[in-house]
Amino acid sequence: MTSTAERAPAMSDVALRAGVSHQTVSRVLNGHPSVRPETRDRVVEAVAALGYRRNSAARALVTRRTETLGVVTPATALHGPTSTLVGLEEAARLAGWYVAVSTVRQFDAATMRDVLEHFLAQGVDGVAVVAPTVEIAAALAEVDSPVPVVMVSSAADVPAGRNLHAVGVDQRHGARLATRHLFAAGHASVLHVAGPQDWFDAQDRLAGWADECRAAGVPTRPPVVTGWTAADGHEVGRSLLRTGLPPAIFAANDQLALGLLHAFWEAGVRVPDDVAVVGFDDESGAAHYMPPLTTVRQDFGALGRLATESFRAAYAGRQLVRRTVEPQLVVRASSRR
Repeated sequence: MTSTAERAPAMSDVALRAGVSHQTVSRVLNGHPSVRPETRDRVVEAVAALGYRRNSAARALVTRRTETLGVVTPATALHGPTSTLVGLEEAARLAGWYVAVSTVRQFDAATMRDVLEHFLAQGVDGVAVVAPTVEIAAALAEVDSPVPVVMVSSAADVPAGRNLHAVGVDQRHGARLATRHLFAAGHASVLHVAGPQDWFDAQDRLAGWADECRAAGVPTRPPVVTGWTAADGHEVGRSLLRTGLPPAIFAANDQLALGLLHAFWEAGVRVPDDVAVVGFDDESGAAHYMPPLTTVRQDFGALGRLATESFRAAYAGRQLVRRTVEPQLVVRASSRR
């Protein structure tokens, strides 16, 4: 007879050690609520003592699910997409899912179909697509998936598709918070330094700024549309020094704000005394800019959990309603007078 020392421990070994049934062990491992705490503790202790690991291949044969999530993300180091990927992976892992990631540099219908086929060949149960740009959403519109697809994006319109759903951060609301804060601080006008307009986040942040300006009855000067980098912000800052500084600036992301702060520091312009600056993202280090940056924080962990909940709802056959994560204004020295 083969002993447990000579083979990998099985679920039956866990049940024997914990003094429970095979079914009870299965319920504990699957997070079923109808297990008494003391029973759950015994099973967890037995799992740890025996070093038991679930056989995912065998489980997939029984349930016809691999509990694997495919994630498609653009090949970029920008804060938003990268943090979204981290939030998705963490939330899926904590929910008991495996995650397979595919980074894509070129988004078109053919590439999206190839990536989807690659994931389906691995038996994924669902696909999450980090879709910050118009190009990616357009590619998704051309693809019909047999498994649920969740588009993680602030896009207002979700491409038609029987298995396509969307979650995102309310970027427009975040922009309104930033702009409203600057008006409340007593600034007569707020200039918006906007990101590239093929990005949904940049579109929404510009729209939120414009909404808040209209609500305050304040005429706006045309926004300055540029890229996402600190170098772009620095160039805009140097241009504003030549043409005239506004009393306050809402920058579409923290990197743009960093470039602006650099340009103003070089010229001896005092922030916030001469011009107030607010960013968006609350990226790592924003609290240590000089001065520390007022910004809008996105909860990427909550975004990942929302995407994971959407997959669960899709499997349960529930009607999915578009849901968003509310951002939070973080006030620091760059906007305080």
